[in-house]
Amino acid sequence: MELDPGHTPLIHGLPDEIALICLARVPRRYHNILRHVSKRWRALLCSEEWHLCRKRNNLDESWIYVICREAGIKCYVLAPDPSSRCFRIMHIIEPPCSGRKGVTIEAIDKRLFLLGGCNCVHDATDEVYCYDASSNRWSAAAPMPTARCYFVSASLNEKLYVTGGYGLTDKSPNSWDIYDPATDSWCAHKNPMLTPDIVKFVALDEELVTIHRAAWNRMYFAGIYDPLDRTWRGTENEIALCCSSPTVVVDGTLYMLEQSMGTKLMRWQKDTKEWAMLGRLSDKVTRPPCALVAIGRKIHVIGRGLSIVTVDVDTAARVDGFLVTTSIGPLVEEDLTPERCMVITI
Repeated sequence: MELDPGHTPLIHGLPDEIALICLARVPRRYHNILRHVSKRWRALLCSEEWHLCRKRNNLDESWIYVICREAGIKCYVLAPDPSSRCFRIMHIIEPPCSGRKGVTIEAIDKRLFLLGGCNCVHDATDEVYCYDASSNRWSAAAPMPTARCYFVSASLNEKLYVTGGYGLTDKSPNSWDIYDPATDSWCAHKNPMLTPDIVKFVALDEELVTIHRAAWNRMYFAGIYDPLDRTWRGTENEIALCCSSPTVVVDGTLYMLEQSMGTKLMRWQKDTKEWAMLGRLSDKVTRPPCALVAIGRKIHVIGRGLSIVTVDVDTAARVDGFLVTTSIGPLVEEDLTPERCMVITI
């Protein structure tokens, strides 16, 4: 068969199907080098075909993105090191809005989103910035319908949900804004709940668990928002104990890191509607305040200085008392406090 004279092969002398399989086997830490080889390679690494090929052949790799706020916002990218079986810092990402406060960070698929925020000079903003891990580039996304700072957010079913915060107008004090990355567009609608005072979102079982703080008695209670029909209903308030603790979902089960009196890993029991202690973590390895993130069946507890304690959920379930863990000392000399952790798999 004659080739299209205008066609440039990925690798000279190989069909593109074979070249794709070869390139997909290159470890992720070298992808930034691949992007600089040619325009075709750069476009390939941003394509869905590339990601499907790596996933289909079990070649995709999960990296952890840790958001810290010390002198501005910085994102530390951590990757497993096969040689040492530890994590190491791949690079540091500084967003365009690094000087703002009250910014909310979420992740969808291969992208990070930084939304809203304010500073001592400017009021709340509606700006949204997106970092694409495939292309290693920042871009501006569609602005929010409502300017916000210090608000709550969640990602569920490839969409972003935001509500509350400061900087709201009288016309939209209880509004909900929903972002669809596929169309780069927002949809705003009125708050469907009985109360607007949401302090935390938890995405669980294809729904959003909403944690509220009652203004009259400062007690916490919970509800469930169904995104399909946009309705809200009350639920057991025991789950609201995670209001100020980091949480993570592993295979549909919600885990909480309790840090008030020692460090304990708690698991939400759906059948009994209560929290049960999975085990304690040694104070010698954790450096609170910590954030949680999960890769597969392993929960990574990331503390100050980017110290990491790893808990295997399956092993922890068979051992009482202190959890069996592996730990890594601080990865940076600065006493950084992690605020948010997310995983992007490519």
